[in-house]
Amino acid sequence: MRDCYFRHNESVIQPEAAGCLLFPRAAAGVLHAPTSPVPKVFGARVPREAILGPTFYSDFFLPFRRNMNQKILKLENLLRFHTICRQLHSLYQRRMLAQWRHVFSSAYPVWTAQLYAQPWQSDALIRAALSQHRLLVTKKEKKSQKSQLSSTKSKKEVEVWIGMTVEELARAMEKDIDCVYESLLNTAIDIDSLEAHSHLDEVWIKEVIKKSGMKLKWSKLKQDKVRENKDAVKRPQADPALLIPRSPVVTIMGHVDHGKTTLLDKLRKTQVAAMEAGGITQHIGAFLVSLPSGEKITFLDTPGHAAFSAMRARGAQVTDIIILVVAADDGVMRQTVESIQHARDAQVPIVLAINKCDKAEADPEKVKKELLAYDVVCEDYGGDVQAVHVSALTGDNMMALAEATIALAEMLELKADPTGPVEGTVIESFTDKGRGPVTTAIIQRGTLRKGCILVAGKSWAKVRLMFDENDKAINEACPSMPVGIIGWRVLPSAGDEILEVESEARAREVVHWRKYEQEQEKNKEDLELIEEKRKEHQEAHRKAREKYGTLHWKERSFIKYKIKKQQQPLKPKEKAGGDSNVLPIIIKGDVDGSVEAILNIMDTYDASHECELELVHFGVGDISENDVNLAETFHGVIYGFNVNAGNVIQQLAAKKGVEIKLHKIIYRLIEDLQEQLSSRLPCIVEEHTIGEASILATFSITEGKKKVPVAGCRVQKGQLEKQKKFKLIRNGHVIWKGSLISLKHHKDDISVIKTGMDCGLSLDEEKIEFKVGDDIVCYEEKEVLAKTSWDPGF
Repeated sequence: MRDCYFRHNESVIQPEAAGCLLFPRAAAGVLHAPTSPVPKVFGARVPREAILGPTFYSDFFLPFRRNMNQKILKLENLLRFHTICRQLHSLYQRRMLAQWRHVFSSAYPVWTAQLYAQPWQSDALIRAALSQHRLLVTKKEKKSQKSQLSSTKSKKEVEVWIGMTVEELARAMEKDIDCVYESLLNTAIDIDSLEAHSHLDEVWIKEVIKKSGMKLKWSKLKQDKVRENKDAVKRPQADPALLIPRSPVVTIMGHVDHGKTTLLDKLRKTQVAAMEAGGITQHIGAFLVSLPSGEKITFLDTPGHAAFSAMRARGAQVTDIIILVVAADDGVMRQTVESIQHARDAQVPIVLAINKCDKAEADPEKVKKELLAYDVVCEDYGGDVQAVHVSALTGDNMMALAEATIALAEMLELKADPTGPVEGTVIESFTDKGRGPVTTAIIQRGTLRKGCILVAGKSWAKVRLMFDENDKAINEACPSMPVGIIGWRVLPSAGDEILEVESEARAREVVHWRKYEQEQEKNKEDLELIEEKRKEHQEAHRKAREKYGTLHWKERSFIKYKIKKQQQPLKPKEKAGGDSNVLPIIIKGDVDGSVEAILNIMDTYDASHECELELVHFGVGDISENDVNLAETFHGVIYGFNVNAGNVIQQLAAKKGVEIKLHKIIYRLIEDLQEQLSSRLPCIVEEHTIGEASILATFSITEGKKKVPVAGCRVQKGQLEKQKKFKLIRNGHVIWKGSLISLKHHKDDISVIKTGMDCGLSLDEEKIEFKVGDDIVCYEEKEVLAKTSWDPGF
């Protein structure tokens, strides 16, 4: 092969470097100037595209020169090279044929022989080049297929699910946690805030799997199976033909001390109000009252105190009629308005009982006018609310109130289905020493008998005994009848719905389902809270990184060291001092509603910045040894409401240093709690003024080598005592506080200067300058107990 070459513009391209086909210079005759845009073949201008092809020069030849080893093995370029070679071969044959014909006509046999031999040589060269390239292409294809197969076989399938943590993802990939962190480098996620238990979003899970060279597969196995609902539900509405008339359930509501219980006593002819602590109702009571006319009414007596709002709301939800008691001498009060709102929320009609009309200052018309502001319009003013003027103390108009209630009940056409499974509502619940968990309930549907299996909330019962409001045992309870139920496994909460089920196994199944449902709801709330905290932490970390991003690493380390030093754990003495601002308490009540009321009051506590109120435990029943042990562990106080603490328990508490505080009136308990909180607060130092003096002249005296400023004063009020503390006031501002080093009357040192006397005094600080008109105040400091700022609202 000779030194054939192509020149194009300023660059020289040597076909030998690319394995291009070579033609003898004498035969090919390809030679042109460097600036010639098109090569010449045998003196004729032939387009370069006709020889090299339209894309050979730009798409194959130049890239091949830059990276010959990679580009030459590509399948597309090799096929293109094959086509170009074929085109070049056919073009060369046509040229040689034309030259042969021209030479044949002339007398040059030698030259003709040389030209005729050339096609065979070029064709052999082309076949050899193509065979070599086919071999390379075949090897490359086999190699690439093998690599693709091996890579496909090596890809591991990873099962993932939404919300998986970093640790779970690493375990699913069978890799270390650091592999997950490395895959998330240089992404928008903050690596420093990620922990092993941090949840990853879908986009980051995909990113990790992609960078790890694995295959993604969404798994449904990690999602909890949807469990079948095993809850007990109410029956559908009964056939109207099966309904029979029932007694009305009437709730007496109103403000505290407006005479609700006394009014009920007159209807029942009992003395309930006289037996109640403090003269106020603190429980919700259910009573069946038989009227002289033969009708029966179930009365619910709710507490009127502000602390028992939840009890009043519960009473309004299970009642048919509300008797709103308002004192004629007191008018509409806070709990009166709240009772109206409860009635409106429950869509229950109202009968107005204006009580204490026997008093001289009673004004029933004023009460009716005040109620107009709350959309309670009496019949006298064109409304539909019956108003009855009564006196619970003397019994006036009691029968008129009962008749008004019966008339309204007849208009409502109250009916119920006495057959089928029982449905009802827990009015109150408590623990009795001899009988265990006990509930007071109102039956709303069906007939309750001994042996019935009941479910209420997360508790169930097999009815062992039933009794009425007079503690008399009864065999069955019909709709609208209040009944006490014994046989509960666990004490249900007041307000829970009672449903009868067919067996104990079914009751356990229902309770288990309800507990599971509550647990799932709690887990969901916890997950939302964790996610919220994670985002807050991530945002705080991002801001910290922005803050320290421009600092040198030494400055950054120093700042972090100072922050860490400030967050060092407290010493034991400091911990003891810090715990004094926390009050752990244990609440025990006689019934579930009382405990609920106390807890609702505690929810209004808003002075945690002063002293933290920590509820350790609450429950129903008398104070036990476990309560004392718990209080000792947490250094807390036990509060009991209408419960007892036996002698053994009190001795144990005294031995362990645990305070037990028993109360029968709820607002006394809250007052005691406020005092206990106040005792945990640091004392406040108050200044009490003893005397005041004004400066009339200033001068200085020499003591040794020092000049001491002296103020000539006259006592204007009280007296000045040298042993007390003093302050200097100028233009209403305190410019000095401290003690005196001398107090003289004329030339005598004295300890007390009384009103109207002149004196000279000097301070314990020499740099203070006196001015005529300044005031000197003598005072003493006294520590006063602080009072909590918490206001429970009553």
